[in-house]
Amino acid sequence: MIELKTWGFLLSFAIPMVVSPGPGNTILAAAGGKFGVKGTVPFWLGFEMGNLLWCMIYGFGLSQVFKAHPLLFEMLKWGGTLYVLYLAWCFFQSSSMSEQEAVKPLSFFDGFASLSLNPKVHSMILVMFSQFLNPALDLATQVVQIATVFVLICFACHFAWIYSGQVIFSRIKSEYAVRIQAIVFGVCMVLVAAFIAFS
Repeated sequence: MIELKTWGFLLSFAIPMVVSPGPGNTILAAAGGKFGVKGTVPFWLGFEMGNLLWCMIYGFGLSQVFKAHPLLFEMLKWGGTLYVLYLAWCFFQSSSMSEQEAVKPLSFFDGFASLSLNPKVHSMILVMFSQFLNPALDLATQVVQIATVFVLICFACHFAWIYSGQVIFSRIKSEYAVRIQAIVFGVCMVLVAAFIAFS
């Protein structure tokens, strides 16, 4: 069993990292603003499934692949940049649609891909497991416990971002305002892509 003080350090690390503004939270808030909490659920679940999968991969030591092959991390960074630019394009496209044209909410796959192609997530999870795994304790138990707590933190913090996006943009009703909102979200995605590319 992981020591209580280790949990304290882990929470002190994970909560600020997950709740702080960044590429993932910007996308979640934009999705919440565009599709509401209900419409964002598939994307959100894909996002958290990505968190769980990468926690398992890094926790069980497969992160050594990135250490041995830095080019793979560089490819991940550029793949993430291109994917976020694709999301920006989707928002820009929705800005030119009439109110009658349906805009498809982001899917489970979109959430999973968005999370998986975010280099900040990989860095955060790698650091978390490298700092908080104790070689004297059972690896599988620790990985499952840390991954579970981390994903629960993510669910809570990401809900706050999605809900905030919904609340802030729920007052926007006119077709003109909705188009401006889509353009603003598209610009946010471009800025996120720039952050990923140049960080």
